[in-house]
Amino acid sequence: MKSVILAAGEGKRLLPLTSTRPKHLLKIAGKPLLEHCLDAVKASGINEVTIVVHYMGDAIRRHFGNGEKLGLKIDYVEQKAVLGTGNAVSVVEPYMKEEFLLVYGDVLFTAEAVKTVIAAYEAEKPTIAMAVVPVEHTESYGIVELAEDEKNVKGIVEKPKNSEAPSNLANAGVYIFSPEIFAKIKEISSSPRGEIEITDAISRILGEHKKIIAAKLSRENWLEIGKPWDLLEANRWMLDRMKHKIRGTVENGAHIIGEVTVAETARIRSGAYIEGPALIGEECDIGPNCYIRPYTTINSKVRIGNACEVKESIIMDKAHVGHLSYIGDSIIGENCNLGAGTITGNFRLDGGSVKMVVKDALVDSGRRKLGAVLGDNVKTGIGALLMPGVKVGCNSWIGPGVVVYRDVSSDVKVMLKQSLEEEKLAK
Repeated sequence: MKSVILAAGEGKRLLPLTSTRPKHLLKIAGKPLLEHCLDAVKASGINEVTIVVHYMGDAIRRHFGNGEKLGLKIDYVEQKAVLGTGNAVSVVEPYMKEEFLLVYGDVLFTAEAVKTVIAAYEAEKPTIAMAVVPVEHTESYGIVELAEDEKNVKGIVEKPKNSEAPSNLANAGVYIFSPEIFAKIKEISSSPRGEIEITDAISRILGEHKKIIAAKLSRENWLEIGKPWDLLEANRWMLDRMKHKIRGTVENGAHIIGEVTVAETARIRSGAYIEGPALIGEECDIGPNCYIRPYTTINSKVRIGNACEVKESIIMDKAHVGHLSYIGDSIIGENCNLGAGTITGNFRLDGGSVKMVVKDALVDSGRRKLGAVLGDNVKTGIGALLMPGVKVGCNSWIGPGVVVYRDVSSDVKVMLKQSLEEEKLAK
């Protein structure tokens, strides 16, 4: 069996992080999201993968090549424009002559999840087997209605209110399709947004009374990534599952507690205190006298200065966190340079959940702790303060002593103007 991974989308909800890379190359626990997907597919026993690309597709091609380094055979198909999941599936028709696994490239899933769907297909030989997963808030998902046998799919309802949903089982974006799906995609019309959705093709197959089987997954085997704070949850998810090993230099007087990965070329200076699970990448320089708290990933060539504290955050490649800084529940982009005493606030004064602007709408993250999201190449001056939930676009500067209360666009400079008084001292 072959696999298809959809990796064409831009990921606008993850801006500013996706203005310089496709979302599928965002690193989670030290590896790109798409690599975690490929690892799970390989571990399920599938070695041939076709990746559908569009936005920054060349970056994905360059990173993974033909898949040889991962022990896979990878080829690529270009989706000419992002016109929905149905359109994305249609472009692989010339290459899929038998049943195939299809997965969305913006979700994390385990090999066990893939094996569950494959087993459901092989047991019943339906037209489609699809993974479903229980969710708390149905308004954000396509919700699957099952027959009385709790196995056969009756229908899919897009984003119903909790009170109106036929179940709490969401479409998890992991399928086994027979080649029949291609003919059904050709029969459906575009949505009001001009997109062709795979769920419409599935509904057409249901209308012909053909068998579609639901394979139930647990939330332990599946995680969606759509908004910036989902990356923090995904980082927790992967750090808990990976095998950790200390290979790098750990000076006398440094303390490492719990499951921690320290890459071979990393250096942990005396007085550093690291609590796992955590990951310290290649050529990192940590400390002295800093505190790295659980569920933190520090990627390659990062410098964390003296007396810093980093809590449950992702620090991307080549970032520099100056001494006396605090980074909490935040994502710091590549090549950022944070001046001494930079603080990311991660807790509202009223104790409420933190909100963040996502695609021009204010969205409740549901998290009581959420800091800042910085794009690549951001600089902050000494004593800069970023309030909970703010985003700073790529290449922007935040001046010394500035308090950032709202999002900052890319390529701008924000400076604090002071009004000074000067008078002679009395003799």
